Amino acid sequence: MIWYALLVAAVAVERVGELVVARRNERWSRARRAIVRGDGHYPAMVALHVGLLVGCPLEVGLGGRPFVPALGWPMLAVLVGAQALRWWCIRTLGPRWNTRVIVVPGLPLVARGPYRLLRHPNYVAVVAEGVALPLVHTAWVTAVAFTVLNAAVLTVRVRCENQALAASVAT
Repeated sequence: MIWYALLVAAVAVERVGELVVARRNERWSRARRAIVRGDGHYPAMVALHVGLLVGCPLEVGLGGRPFVPALGWPMLAVLVGAQALRWWCIRTLGPRWNTRVIVVPGLPLVARGPYRLLRHPNYVAVVAEGVALPLVHTAWVTAVAFTVLNAAVLTVRVRCENQALAASVAT
């Protein structure tokens, strides 16, 4: 259980790193007259992701969830892959990447890196992480709850982001 708590803590530290990058990128974007959208759903998204990080070790500890190697090791590999995909997205978008929906008017859509393959690859990473992190240690209730709630949040988020990007490119 200790190693799993350390894994979840490492993911939490990674998230803090993302927030540092996002704040820096927000300053860059605002200096270029960026448009911010989706502030209404952002707190729900943050709460959901905090809930994932709290729910995983809580369910494992309180529910006595065992580590099942046949499930845990493949889910750890998926988790590592999700982190790699997320940072590929961050690197590809550079100062345009953010945890919020922030677009700089007039900039073309990015069509390189993972964006040449998928429109929203960062959300693929989020979905994979939301399933894999809990299932590394069989926290299936957390995995299901996060997945269902995340589907609702991402439905709103992707719609908001698509509208913001369309308006930005049209400007």
